[in-house]
Amino acid sequence: MKRNILIHPDPRLKKLCAAVPDISDDLRVLAADMLETMYAAPGIGLAAPQVGVLERMIVLDCVKEDGAKPEPLVMVNPRVIAASEETNVYDEGCLSIPDQYAEVTRPADVRIEWLDLDGTLQERDMDGLWATCVQHEIDHLDGKLFIDYLKPLKRQMITRKMQKLKREMARA
Repeated sequence: MKRNILIHPDPRLKKLCAAVPDISDDLRVLAADMLETMYAAPGIGLAAPQVGVLERMIVLDCVKEDGAKPEPLVMVNPRVIAASEETNVYDEGCLSIPDQYAEVTRPADVRIEWLDLDGTLQERDMDGLWATCVQHEIDHLDGKLFIDYLKPLKRQMITRKMQKLKREMARA
C-alpha cells in the first residue's frame, strides 16, 4: 500500500528513531509499503520517518537505467561501520523536500551493517550513488535532512518554499 510522504517542515522528520527490537510481519508489511511508495514517488531511497514511522528502517534502490533489473534493499537498524577519507559531492534531493536540490559532500565509500527482513546480519561496501543514498537515508533516522548540511540562508529559503507548498497542498 502506498503511504503518504511527510513534507518538511514536520517535527517527525527531526526526531531520533528507535532501534527496531525484532523483525515482525508488521515490519515486513511496512518494508513492502515503503518500497511501493519509493518507486511510485519516484525515488531511490526512503526512510521510515518519512512515512511517519519513527523506527530505524530504510529502503533503497539506486538502479536507475531503463530496463535494468531493480535491486531493492531493505535495511533494518542500518549503521555506517567504516567510511573513506575520500569524499564525493552529489546534487541531492529528498522526497520530503520535493523539487529542491543542493550539493552535499559525504564520504565516497562506506561499509554498512544492517539486519535483513529475516533477521540476518548483513554487511556491504557501497560507493557512488549507493554510498550517498544510504548515508542520506541513515541521516533521516537520526533526524537529519540534507538541507542541514547547507548554509543557513539556503536552508531557510528551502524551508520557506516547503511551508508555502504545504499551505497550497492543504487548500487543494
